[in-house]
Amino acid sequence: MSRFGLFGKISTQPGQCDALVDILLQAAASLRDDPECELYIVSTSPTEPNVIYVTEAWSSQAAHEASLAREDVRVLIQRGMPLMAGGERTELMPLGGKGLAAD
Repeated sequence: MSRFGLFGKISTQPGQCDALVDILLQAAASLRDDPECELYIVSTSPTEPNVIYVTEAWSSQAAHEASLAREDVRVLIQRGMPLMAGGERTELMPLGGKGLAAD
């Protein structure tokens, strides 16, 4: 099974970037002990005040999908959805590099 990755660009409602960042960082903290989640990074842009980037690497696509069924994650998603104005999602196949263990 190959790794599964996501790169997301999330546009927030005006003035809601910090609130959504907080929710996404809570999601990252809740995944800290999940060995299937290899990377979950939340970033903002210095030039786009209402944009957040999330970079994820998982052991597999099934592991990512299973994480979305977790009750704690579902609660955070429900809290975050009203703060979002749109977004883009790119699926990736992480191969390695600093921060990712070698297969």
